[in-house]
Amino acid sequence: MNGEEVKMEEKVTTERLVYMWGYLPGALPQRSPLQSPTVVRTPATYSWRDICGGGCGFAMAISESGKLITWGSTDDLGQSYVTSGKHGETPEPFPLPTEASILKAAAGWAHCVAVTECGEVYTWGWKECIPSGKVFGDPSMATSYEKDVFERQGSFLTEQVSPRSQGSRSSGTTGSSTDVRGSGEEGTKRRRVSSAKQAAESSSSGDETLSALPCLVTLNPGVRIATVAAGGRHTLALSDIGQVWGWGYGGEGQLGLGSRIRMVSCPHPIPCIESSSYGKDRSATISQGSMSEGQGFRAPGNYVKGIACGGRHSAVITDAGALLTFGWGLYGQCGQGSTDDELSPTCVTSLLGIRIEGVAAGLWHTVCISADGDVYAFGGNQFGQLGTGADQAETLPRLLDSPSLEDTHAKIVSCGARHSAIVTADGKVFCWGWNKYGQLGLGDVIDRNIPSQVVIEGCIPRDVACGWWHTLLLAESLA
Repeated sequence: MNGEEVKMEEKVTTERLVYMWGYLPGALPQRSPLQSPTVVRTPATYSWRDICGGGCGFAMAISESGKLITWGSTDDLGQSYVTSGKHGETPEPFPLPTEASILKAAAGWAHCVAVTECGEVYTWGWKECIPSGKVFGDPSMATSYEKDVFERQGSFLTEQVSPRSQGSRSSGTTGSSTDVRGSGEEGTKRRRVSSAKQAAESSSSGDETLSALPCLVTLNPGVRIATVAAGGRHTLALSDIGQVWGWGYGGEGQLGLGSRIRMVSCPHPIPCIESSSYGKDRSATISQGSMSEGQGFRAPGNYVKGIACGGRHSAVITDAGALLTFGWGLYGQCGQGSTDDELSPTCVTSLLGIRIEGVAAGLWHTVCISADGDVYAFGGNQFGQLGTGADQAETLPRLLDSPSLEDTHAKIVSCGARHSAIVTADGKVFCWGWNKYGQLGLGDVIDRNIPSQVVIEGCIPRDVACGWWHTLLLAESLA
């Protein structure tokens, strides 16, 4: 929260509320999507500190007392109890093996990660996402969910590769294209079922659990983590001195280690500044003189101040406002002007000269905001998640010039799997992209390909965090 925001509220005594909308099965007894913002009700009176979005089917937030609060059923489209905590509509503290206050948390498709006030990191969920470390709890708790999690793993792998048939795009209105997308999705569902079934049937690890209980991540002595980000199957952690650590799956370069290493079981430092490379668009590299293809350089800045994880790609921001990306590039989500994978942190050169302050990543897209409050987006755009007014992918950052954003100053950005959201300096919320489950909070299930304002009376929005198919908003009540 900056000085400008504080000044706007200095005369008002407020209560912090959390709103939710989208698909959170179990958040309501009828298990139906929430199409409009709904206040999160708790049995106890929580004073909210932060929101963390959540994973597929469940939400996470942090109470003022430092408890990680989770809610939403994960029976059908999410993960097991081990990942999300108790099923159901009642937000409850997640049973972490520490009394330390939780400062930050994040969730990927099927794993979660949390940071304590001591700078320690705990992670849990899919075993392949969890680095070697001390596991707490009763391992038998995870065993009964083995087949369930394995099937979701097969489902996720299929979904990441098959967004929808690229040949089935509609040139009509948003409404007419919904039917095309729906039919394509049914086909994807059939493929998911068969692949999941095949994966489950071919599994021979009957006695090995595929889910891990919370474990303490082993880092080098003296390393204190400040914040974390979780992707499809990988995790990034940012230390208090601006060093990025990564672990998990790295087959497309999303761990930024210069290779297609499939699995990193121990946290490794990611060289983001000293050994970065220039992107494919070198028109903005005039200050560097002539430089051969692939030659390294020192990215602008001295340390990393922001991190984001997408489905299979990653992004970081340096203290100088430079944006670097790495990982899967099939839809242009690395912003390098191509669809190549980036195996090492690569500077998005078309944005050099523009100070980037925030970045978020979805399944196949990336959105960032500048110090001037402008919004830039690139990557997959099948559902309008870039907010450009079209559905064409963008391999280079595209400035959003929608009339709805005129005279606005974006301060916070977040991405779900296929939707995006921002909060502006004057307390407005805008969402766009996929809306099958009402995750845009606009009262319907119609996709939007331009930023559309979410109106919430009686409060001032402060933060937004997207889960895969839902959205959370932290706001201050004016009552």
